Amino acid sequence: MSLASTHEAGGADIEPAGAGAYAEAVSRLDGAVCSVIRGKDEAVKLALVTLFARGHLLIEDVPGVGKTTLARALARSLDCGFQRIQFTSDLLPADVIGTSIFSLETQRFEFRPGPIFANVVLADEINRTTPKTQSALLEAMNENQVTVEKTTHALPQPFLVIATQNPIEHHGTYPLPESQLDRFLLRVRMGYPSIESEREILANSARDPLDSLAPVMSAEEVAEIQHAVRAVKVDEDLVGYTLALVERTRHHEDLSLGVSPRGSVSFYHAAQALALIEGRSYTIPDDFKRLAVPVLAHRTVVSSRYVSTLKQAEQAETILREIVESTPVPL
Repeated sequence: MSLASTHEAGGADIEPAGAGAYAEAVSRLDGAVCSVIRGKDEAVKLALVTLFARGHLLIEDVPGVGKTTLARALARSLDCGFQRIQFTSDLLPADVIGTSIFSLETQRFEFRPGPIFANVVLADEINRTTPKTQSALLEAMNENQVTVEKTTHALPQPFLVIATQNPIEHHGTYPLPESQLDRFLLRVRMGYPSIESEREILANSARDPLDSLAPVMSAEEVAEIQHAVRAVKVDEDLVGYTLALVERTRHHEDLSLGVSPRGSVSFYHAAQALALIEGRSYTIPDDFKRLAVPVLAHRTVVSSRYVSTLKQAEQAETILREIVESTPVPL
């Protein structure tokens, strides 16, 4: 399948017909992932927004609700490279990005790439490794490259990191610092499935649903849609609305840290991706309202005067919802 005819490279706004063609392709990918992740359509949609906005995804929830399965299902549905890294307290940065090894044949050091050199990388239980190893991901996630011994190595494209963590268990974990959290485009929670969805899970538990998944989109098609996302039209009034939401996080009395300029850019691109996924060549206010909490909440820090550490995430989301509800929407 080629989508090249729907949008000229380097062109201006996307035509409505082109947006529809992209949405149809994304719908196939969405259907493939949802065939495995039952009853979590919104979580799957947000994962696709992350992919096509060229971001990275943090899935935070209790064990057993499908965090790892979502990452594996998305990777299986794409015809591209996948690596899983199980983060532990003894994992070293070289175990993630790779290292130089002396070759007896060539009589010189040669770089051996680590598991970060894949299109989709699952960073499982990322908060169980030390800050030193966590920081090894910073350059990769921000610049799509890694530097080893003064030599820079480009990562394959497209490149998506899906990290998971359990917010309940704190023994033996290392909370992600703000600089690391800011590299994630979205933070989502899976939540427990509905009774009917869990009934389907039980009925199909005799086999692994991942076994039946086949790729429905190539890496080249993903890159093409990512390029098209940046051409989705954002009206000036919506740019002002975006900045108003971000600005209010920086001056809110309950927040000691507001959203960074990187967060503003991420918010903008995420809304563009959501619009294209839903078949539109332009954004609407609901795109920004729908994404405000998953894009912005983890980029803020709640003042210690108002909340305990264990409730930081929930309180930040509550504050973001209040900001969204009280900020005038452009007509």
